[in-house]
Amino acid sequence: MAEHTDSPQVPEVSALSIGILGGTGDQGRGLARRFALAGHTVLIGSRSAQRAQEAAEGIGVRGAENAVVAAEADIVIVAVPWEGHKDLLESLKEHLDGKIVVDCVNPLGFDKQGAFALPVEEGSAAQQAAAVLTGSRVVAAFHHVSAVLLLDPSVESVDLDVFVLGDDREATDVVQALASRIPGARGVYAGRLRNAGQVESLTANLISINRRYKSHAGLRVTDV
Repeated sequence: MAEHTDSPQVPEVSALSIGILGGTGDQGRGLARRFALAGHTVLIGSRSAQRAQEAAEGIGVRGAENAVVAAEADIVIVAVPWEGHKDLLESLKEHLDGKIVVDCVNPLGFDKQGAFALPVEEGSAAQQAAAVLTGSRVVAAFHHVSAVLLLDPSVESVDLDVFVLGDDREATDVVQALASRIPGARGVYAGRLRNAGQVESLTANLISINRRYKSHAGLRVTDV
């Protein structure tokens, strides 16, 4: 496969439906809210259909069991807790076959000193997803987007770049375009999927920044 290079053509993604597995958490609900505001059909998934529907009502999207969301959505974002990551993807492998699957899971631990990165046998959560979902097009993205800002109706524009990583150029182009549908955000290609580990673990540093400065820090890439 050829190396990724910048493309002058931005994919048209406005008609794509977006499913969010684990969408009842703050990160999933925040992304669901912003994509719905951008005009996308959004489905929130959970192990419990009732819980998904309750979470969806507050942000004007649809809720259903994870399997229904995985089957119906054009693109699926994985926003589940790290502890249930592999088991959930294994259970949904057939539903996700052939689809772009965006993994935004950060394998982190917490102790009295704060957040820290957890070791992952495959190298990263995204690589674990790719190992499980052999028929899917796995992309890593949306790791560093503040759920607080996404959910805050007073925040009209989210000031950050979204690092997008993957081995399928068409898929990363689509996810970059999706990221840019969130006002203020920009999708930036940041390497192959093998480089997702340090992007996921960088979230621990951002948590430390947020705690020290009482902020909702994001990242910007200069000269791009």
